[in-house]
Amino acid sequence: MGRVMKTRRSEAFLATKTKERTRDRSMRMIERSLELLNTDHVDLWQLHDIGLPEDVDAIFAKGGAMEALVEMKQQKVVRYLGVTGHYRPDALIDAINRGATQEHPFDTILMALNAADPHIHSFTDKLLPLAVEKQMGIIGMKVPARGRLLTGWTPPPVDQQHHMWEGSAIATRTGVMKMRDAMQYTLSHPVSTVIIGCDNIAQLEENVQIAREFTPLSGTQIATLMEMAAPVAKQSLFFRFTDRSKG
Repeated sequence: MGRVMKTRRSEAFLATKTKERTRDRSMRMIERSLELLNTDHVDLWQLHDIGLPEDVDAIFAKGGAMEALVEMKQQKVVRYLGVTGHYRPDALIDAINRGATQEHPFDTILMALNAADPHIHSFTDKLLPLAVEKQMGIIGMKVPARGRLLTGWTPPPVDQQHHMWEGSAIATRTGVMKMRDAMQYTLSHPVSTVIIGCDNIAQLEENVQIAREFTPLSGTQIATLMEMAAPVAKQSLFFRFTDRSKG
């Protein structure tokens, strides 16, 4: 990516993250990102993976990562500040509310949002409305849940999954919908954009085509996809079942 940015930086909206919780370690991370990306600024710098109350406490503590974000924005090294998360909504809600009291509140949120979301630790219940209220840029992720929502996906052997997820998140069956359904569900919510991992160019082109042809689903259609996802909700929300105590 850095090779491309060296000559085409003006054509891209460039985002990066820090998972560090302190000012100094976050500063080292942004310096390294700028070096690798061959640029002197990024458009969006995000506090990554806000999942627990202690994450929020550390970020906003004296010497915490928020100090680095604010400094870099003041120096125009970054244009916008954001938070990301996929584990639990409460910590993200707290981060947004605390950030709103700062001189430089968060501009964006990158949040997990797919058809299974309403079934377990829902982000659409309180977190999404808060982000809308704060007029944040809302970026949807985990749209097809690494394929786990999709009919064409085949679960890997169970013994290959145990080292990654708690038992409740082990995938045991194929998904229940097409990629078009999964993307239309998320795009029908008040998101600014979505980001979707692709394995190949064909998938990328399919996703672009779906986005170009998108028209918002009705409330009934959204409810149908949500209920369709219910039998695979746990495996499609695998990222909400990791053991956070292990760091």
